Amino acid sequence: MALNVGKVTLLCGGVGGAKLAYGLAQIIPPADLSIIVNTGDDFWHYGLRICPDVDTVLYTLAGIVNPATGWGLRDESHHVMDALRSRFGVDPWFQLGDADLATHLFRTDQLQQGATLTELTRHQARSLAVRATVLPMCDEEMPTVLDCADEGLLDFQTYFVRLRQEPKIRWIRYSNAAKAKLSPAVAKAIAEADVILIAPSNPWLSIAPILHVPGIQEAIRSRNVPKVAVSPIVAGKAIKGPAAQIMQQLGIPARASSVARYYSQWIDGFVFDQQDRDERQTLSSQEIQRSTTMDTLMINSAAKIRLAEEILTWVARWN
Repeated sequence: MALNVGKVTLLCGGVGGAKLAYGLAQIIPPADLSIIVNTGDDFWHYGLRICPDVDTVLYTLAGIVNPATGWGLRDESHHVMDALRSRFGVDPWFQLGDADLATHLFRTDQLQQGATLTELTRHQARSLAVRATVLPMCDEEMPTVLDCADEGLLDFQTYFVRLRQEPKIRWIRYSNAAKAKLSPAVAKAIAEADVILIAPSNPWLSIAPILHVPGIQEAIRSRNVPKVAVSPIVAGKAIKGPAAQIMQQLGIPARASSVARYYSQWIDGFVFDQQDRDERQTLSSQEIQRSTTMDTLMINSAAKIRLAEEILTWVARWN
């Protein structure tokens, strides 16, 4: 089913964001879909530049993502990581598959030769036959840093992967934001969008980094088009990852309505999961102009497409 809603721009990160990106890519002409991806998770590892969310989105759109994890490549081998462990006694706490390493080797080499991350992502998309426009949120390094109660400052991957999200977060910093710039490609994706969507990604770890790139908030606010966020919280729990846990640690009620209020200055529509119908009633029209409930659990490809169709069909009825 193809929907004629014009150009759609999606802000996303993580597995949940990649799932909605996949659903949208099945029903929107490739030229009409732009996906702005979080790069706050990016880091240097073994001398390589790793961009987990960008790669997850691209691998998902290309149909080669590991279905068991939602990230990495399907049918992957891990000979390099195994050799690091067995030969050198290294703890490869961040797993990189052998074929996946080719992506990071190419990216690192090209960055060192002066290419931008936007250019590299475009090249990577072409190599995977991904026709939608996939954009890193910025070309500059802008790592997410977490201040934790016992460990102090931690880079994102140490917190998320190595320590398995166990440290208690006191606050989150989107570092180097002052030096980041709104890329022409991201500015164009927002300026030309007929619909702007925020995926059911972690609001503080996946979407907030994007919103902290200078100029993005203003660009979104300036657009008089439907702007809709999908809740990553269902019945008080995160669909995937530590979003609910982080909300509690930051003193924010772990509810879908809390996410809606957080996004309220940028959006005018919010999608609750059908399990949170009562939550929807707690929002006033002054907080969010429009809201609805849907089955937001994207458990398979059909569910991803169905949710994308339902969101855009709902938006199309606004006018």
